[in-house]
Amino acid sequence: MTESKQANRSIETVEPIGDRVLIRKDQDRKVTKEGIHLPDKIEIPTLTGRVVAISAQVANDVNYPIQQYDKVLFNPKQGIPVDFEGDNRLFVIPVEDVVAVFRRDD
Repeated sequence: MTESKQANRSIETVEPIGDRVLIRKDQDRKVTKEGIHLPDKIEIPTLTGRVVAISAQVANDVNYPIQQYDKVLFNPKQGIPVDFEGDNRLFVIPVEDVVAVFRRDD
C-alpha cells in the first residue's frame, strides 16, 4: 500500500453515549459442560461478554462499577447489534441491562 493511501485510512471506533456500554458477546457454546457436542443448529445461548467501551456518562457514575475489559452478565433484549465486524458479536447495551460483573479476588 502506498504511503498516501495509508495516510487517508482512518480507524473507525464505536463509542456508546448516554447510559450505555459496548459489549463483545462471548461465543455461543457448541459443547456442553459434560463434553457432548451439539449439532450446528443447536447452541447454548451465551449472555456473557467483555466490555469494549463505556460511555463517559457511565464512567463518571459511581453507581456503575463497570470498567473496560470487565467480563459481564447481561440481558440482551434491549441490546442493539453493531454491524461493525463480520461476526456481529458487538452490542450496545443499556447499562441497566448489565446484571453482574465477574470479579476475582487476587
